[in-house]
Amino acid sequence: MESTFSSPAEAALQREAGAAGLLTPLADLDRVYELERVVKFIRDLKCQRVALQFPDQLLGDAGVVAARLEEITESKVFILGDTAYGSCCVDVLGAEQAGAQALVHFGPACLSPPARPLPVAFVLGQRSVALELCAKAFEAQNPDPTVPVVLLSEPACAHALEALATLLRPRYLDLLVSSPALPLPAGSLSPEPEPLERFGRRFPLAPGRCLEEYGAFYVGASKASPDSDLDPDLNRLLLGWAPGKPFSSCCPDTGQTQDEGARAGRLRAHRRYLIERARDAQVVGLLAGTLGVAQHREALAHLRNLAQAAGKRSYVLAVGRPTPPKLANFPEVDVFVLLACPLGALAPWPSGSFFRPVLAPCELEAACNPAWPPPGLAPHLTHYADLLPGSPFHVPLPPPESELWDTPDVSLITGELRCPPAWKLSHEPGCSALTLRPQLELAESSPAASFLSSRTWQGLQPHLGQTPVKGAVSGRRGIAIAYEDEGSS
Repeated sequence: MESTFSSPAEAALQREAGAAGLLTPLADLDRVYELERVVKFIRDLKCQRVALQFPDQLLGDAGVVAARLEEITESKVFILGDTAYGSCCVDVLGAEQAGAQALVHFGPACLSPPARPLPVAFVLGQRSVALELCAKAFEAQNPDPTVPVVLLSEPACAHALEALATLLRPRYLDLLVSSPALPLPAGSLSPEPEPLERFGRRFPLAPGRCLEEYGAFYVGASKASPDSDLDPDLNRLLLGWAPGKPFSSCCPDTGQTQDEGARAGRLRAHRRYLIERARDAQVVGLLAGTLGVAQHREALAHLRNLAQAAGKRSYVLAVGRPTPPKLANFPEVDVFVLLACPLGALAPWPSGSFFRPVLAPCELEAACNPAWPPPGLAPHLTHYADLLPGSPFHVPLPPPESELWDTPDVSLITGELRCPPAWKLSHEPGCSALTLRPQLELAESSPAASFLSSRTWQGLQPHLGQTPVKGAVSGRRGIAIAYEDEGSS
């Protein structure tokens, strides 16, 4: 039987495993993977063991790159296996288990700080950019040369932004060029003034200027599909950018442009819907989507406190990379919150594939914190570290006696009035986690037990003394997905 939550039994037997072929010509290998810079990185650190991390789409070149680096540096170079979560995060745990002294990350990266100190070099790639076509597209989208605009790009096109800005600056004076927020080399001094770091990029703003004053021109698009809904890097820019400012994207190969305003509005509307689902939820599942990004433990504790303050039960689930079959095993959970890096939290999921909605941490913060600004005024924070104390975007929870907890709230989905959080009235009988039974016995109320009691089928029932005694018979043979007495479908 094949459905959304399972696959045919024959699929596992018919699947062929093999190494992917070489993707990049040997003559272009040094340029595409910046092997000269990687060799300098390894030699400067005098590493004896170096780990290489490739995404799935670049594994075809992994063996040749590793062999060439090992031949030039005379260091032990090995390739990390499949990561437990997203390939955009640095797999520090895998590198440490292999005894690596440094790690080289190839391909798209979220540039999140790792949980443990380890020298890391990022090779984002160098996709070709048609500068003349992109410059003409920029001029068509921005006819007013006095309007401030930021040049953005996908990581593989970042190398061409300065050259594009050189073509535009004779006419556009208020032009800002972003750059990937790569870690600074050890011992180097931070530039003065220190640039703003947001969305995994650095913005060298002039004193007195803020990012909300600028429009955006994004260079980059998926080669496989022009639909930017599948690009988590572009999605986090659209969600976090100032709503009133123009945002356009440009294909680096053809110069074709697209106004992203409508797409940004659609993404924000979907996120507001998820916030309403979180407010209606009684049971929240916190998915551990990373173990290698810094402050993930503090963020998990923060989300648990949020759920408790809002009168919701929370459960921490470590299931690896979330899939519909895994999460379907927890039907009593109303919503899931994926604690992952900015790109992992916005990863494209197939429409309607999950049994329950999967939220980002920012949506749970907006749903459970009554002090959070209303929609339209609150920034959409794509990194969970921005929600923690010490961040300029952190909004502390109001005290229990605050009137914010008693503000009337009506669900925009069900139309019902939401009750105040139960923890506010914990000093009154019958309003805490302990429920008073008619026999005056105290028992802990469990959402999972309540959900089970409401189901028509609650598992195998013994019915002692109510069924006739029968002799043992031969049972079914095979596995649950395909018994021998069942016909193949």
